[in-house]
Amino acid sequence: MNKKTKALTTEQYAEIIKTMREGTVSCRPNDRVATALVLEGNLGLRISDILNLRLADIVHDGDRYRLEITEQKTGKQRVFTVPLVIQQYIENYCLRHAIKPTERIFPLTERAIQKQLALVCDVLGYEGIGTHSFRKWYATEIYKSNGYDIALVQRLLQHSSAAITQRYIGMEPQRIERAIEGHAQLI
Repeated sequence: MNKKTKALTTEQYAEIIKTMREGTVSCRPNDRVATALVLEGNLGLRISDILNLRLADIVHDGDRYRLEITEQKTGKQRVFTVPLVIQQYIENYCLRHAIKPTERIFPLTERAIQKQLALVCDVLGYEGIGTHSFRKWYATEIYKSNGYDIALVQRLLQHSSAAITQRYIGMEPQRIERAIEGHAQLI
């Protein structure tokens, strides 16, 4: 678990991707890195697994698309549905950049992505954000949009316990604060 990075807000996510795509005076546009981070934020995979993706890894399975990977960090098998909009996004990216189905979509290193992200975050004045912040943002958004179902997020991230997932997405301190705020009954 990466405790050094925090989850992004949706506004930070949008601003980082926009800035990375458009560039600034101090950093050139980088659509490749922006796309890799968009996939991390929308699939919930670690950046190491995003960098190993090939279009051929996404298999058409009846009326859906499926991705089956072995997570690089844990060695665990992970099979899950890829939403059609994400599959089309990846396919269009590969077509625009003439990437063959069996080629790695992102021939980059983790370090190259981290460096580009750090440049953009410096420009935007964001601290505590790294590549893992995109996976944490994914987990937090899934958690909030699915009735605060910690067990669901735990399964998605393949964590061994709900306690780990709660610490990971940083929701426990927020829950405590809400409970304290909600209890105030002045007479």
